Amino acid sequence: MATLNGSLTKTGEKEAGWVSRLFTQDRAALEHQELKFALHRKLLDRINLEALATLGGERVRTEVRGAVAKLLEEEKTPLSLLEKERVVEEVLDEVFGLGPLEPLLQDPTVSDILVTTPRLVYVERNGKLFRTPVEFKDNAHLLRIIEKVVSRVGRRVDESSPLVDARLPDGSRVNAAIPPVAVDGPLLSIRRFGKSLMHGKDLVTRLTLTEGMLELLRAAVRARLNIMISGGTGAGKTTLLNVLSSYIPEDERIVTIEDAAELRLQQTHVARMETRPANVEGQGAIKIRDLVINALRMRPDRIIVGECRGEEALDMLQAMNTGHDGSLTTVHSNNPRDAMSRLEVMVGMGNSNMGVRAIRQQISAAIDVVVQVSRFSDGTRRVTHVTEVTGMEVDTITLQDIFLFEKSGVAEDGHVTGRFRATGIRPRAYERIKACGIQLPTSLFQTVVEIN
Repeated sequence: MATLNGSLTKTGEKEAGWVSRLFTQDRAALEHQELKFALHRKLLDRINLEALATLGGERVRTEVRGAVAKLLEEEKTPLSLLEKERVVEEVLDEVFGLGPLEPLLQDPTVSDILVTTPRLVYVERNGKLFRTPVEFKDNAHLLRIIEKVVSRVGRRVDESSPLVDARLPDGSRVNAAIPPVAVDGPLLSIRRFGKSLMHGKDLVTRLTLTEGMLELLRAAVRARLNIMISGGTGAGKTTLLNVLSSYIPEDERIVTIEDAAELRLQQTHVARMETRPANVEGQGAIKIRDLVINALRMRPDRIIVGECRGEEALDMLQAMNTGHDGSLTTVHSNNPRDAMSRLEVMVGMGNSNMGVRAIRQQISAAIDVVVQVSRFSDGTRRVTHVTEVTGMEVDTITLQDIFLFEKSGVAEDGHVTGRFRATGIRPRAYERIKACGIQLPTSLFQTVVEIN
């Protein structure tokens, strides 16, 4: 019994020590945040940042850095040289950047930043989520950062308009939700895109697709086939859309339409448009459907819609059917067949008087190829289907798979195994591709690539 009591006493001492260390760490973090915000407030009282904004960017930072260092000396807080430098950098991030998020935005390995609460910030690296030590002081601090983001692109977020889509200067896509929609406080999601443009060969190297699949898709773009990229959130639809758009000839006029402009086309002649939310009075909203209709008056050779998610699908299909071949768009769905069904529903939203058969005829006549992209459990993103829309049989849209990715299992290290397989079917559009002077070898439709 004595031994047991001794063990319990030691266990209790360990737990007490752990709790004490945790409390000390939390208190130190809180004191650090309080010091940072005290310096920030004093800085705003002493310096006219609007006047400094007229100076060069680096010169402004140098001026403010000196002012913050002086204020820090006045605080007489016992800090090491390294801690002082850290506080100075964090105050500069509050003034010129997005506060605690700046280190994450500078990290090239981070593809998503997800703020769930002020104390819970996650990032995605290589398709996997990781919690970070980054924290905001409170909900008000997080809300101030969100307002700074959306104000830069002329958007607003408040109780009457609690949801907002925006973008950062580097093209990253931002989504924010604040109370009363967000129950536990403001929510912030940042979808980042690499600073360097992704190319087709990069997707092949990453085993997103095979060389044969890329060759077929490249030929489809150049032969002006209408392509729809389908997949879930974060599956890589926009990345693939950017890559495929790079095969559009330089001498064609391209009009892009998006909710928040994030496409980065490499051509020169690109006219970019994005939607606009309603103003405070609830007026002035410009939807994707309005932009698609307007795009038809802009003499486009190709129309690229970042994502079809509603009634604009009808106008997109009509554009594809009336002389704007070679257009590209994306849609959320699980597979090519579901993509057809979802497109059917969206077209019905645009015109409820259209019969089901008429809608399906529009879809089958407009869409030539569906490319399905999926994200797997190991974080990899792969093209799982390259499917051709071949027409209609009775009242059903007919599809045929040209390439597939077949998952076979998961290795001990969590890596997904499988194979890319050509089905052996030559697409009906082969002659159309050939008529454009593009030769595809017959062996292309017989290949199998194993992923171990």
